[in-house]
Amino acid sequence: MPDRFIPVPEDRFTFGLWTVGWRGADPFGTATRPALDPVESVERLAALGAYGVTFHDDDLVPFGSTDPERDTAVKRFRAALDRTGLTVPMATTNLFTHPVFKDGAFTANDRDVRRYALRKTLRNIDLAVELGAEVYVAWGGREGAESGAAKDVRAALDRLKEAFDLLGEYVTEQGYDLRFAIEPKPNEPRGDILLPTVGHALAFIQRLERPALFGVNPEVGHEQMAGLNVAHGIAQALWAGKLFHIDLNGQSGIKYDQDLRFGAGDLRQAFWLVDLLETAGYRGPRHFDFKPVRTDGADGVWESARNCMRNYLILKERAAAFRADPEVQEALAASRVPELLRPTAEDGLAALLADPTAYEDFAPTKAAARSMSYERLDQLAWTHLLAAH
Repeated sequence: MPDRFIPVPEDRFTFGLWTVGWRGADPFGTATRPALDPVESVERLAALGAYGVTFHDDDLVPFGSTDPERDTAVKRFRAALDRTGLTVPMATTNLFTHPVFKDGAFTANDRDVRRYALRKTLRNIDLAVELGAEVYVAWGGREGAESGAAKDVRAALDRLKEAFDLLGEYVTEQGYDLRFAIEPKPNEPRGDILLPTVGHALAFIQRLERPALFGVNPEVGHEQMAGLNVAHGIAQALWAGKLFHIDLNGQSGIKYDQDLRFGAGDLRQAFWLVDLLETAGYRGPRHFDFKPVRTDGADGVWESARNCMRNYLILKERAAAFRADPEVQEALAASRVPELLRPTAEDGLAALLADPTAYEDFAPTKAAARSMSYERLDQLAWTHLLAAH
């Protein structure tokens, strides 16, 4: 039987070099796989049907490299992109691995560290634009604290605003067609990270000097490790016009950041997320930020990359079938879901106040007795998810 779930570049699936390149080291064990050449990553991902590849500056050019070494690494990478046709839709800066960032980067208490972090970021922005990136992700994994006395949070937010305002000023002055996506995360590696959720990030963006340049890059696992509904967070980002990028992976509940392949962990939330992205018309990359299991060799790396894309395509088909099912349409109507699209008071405040059916003649007890029929609707979704319809 022909396989219906083979990815093609038009699906816009992308991977970070740090994902397939993860060597399997964790807090309790050293690496289980050898280092992976970024050029091999590009070639293998292209062969699997991916659309693009993304990178931190240190993924492509090892920290501390000389300028000639940097030029050589970039030249090899660009040649691989040209050979394979892969794009670079997004790039970011590693401001968390080196010990210099142990207290943060843009919000480090040490001013000289903050200035170095900005220069490191600006340098990589130039490379990102040169390689065609349209989005620059900012994950502040070290921007936080473990002790209440260690960080003046209001001052830290001032410094974070200052940093993003400077980055916005730079890309504007350079004439770069580049937007920034803030990536929220509640904790790990810091005990508490600044801008921990989509809502925090959206509120922060409104205080920036160029808010139009900034959006969010939510990650499935980051939302779920805080016990949040990932589809709801993404829906609010879409509603605000701020979903500039998204990281797809899997997570099993409130625990450490697992970075499972997409579809693993909470399958129901993965289903609703794909349904949302597809029905909302999201046009950005479907970016996978996961870690291949450390028990496997190179075979597991490429198998997991293939399965991230495959699982998305399976869920996309299941979600489309759910939406197209006449029984589902009937159930949605019975649950009065389409009614939510109608404005509550399109006739205006005066008409609302003058309408006796809105209050004086309204029968709350009778309205409370209406069944919403959600159980039937939810079971239909479950049935489609399991392809048992």
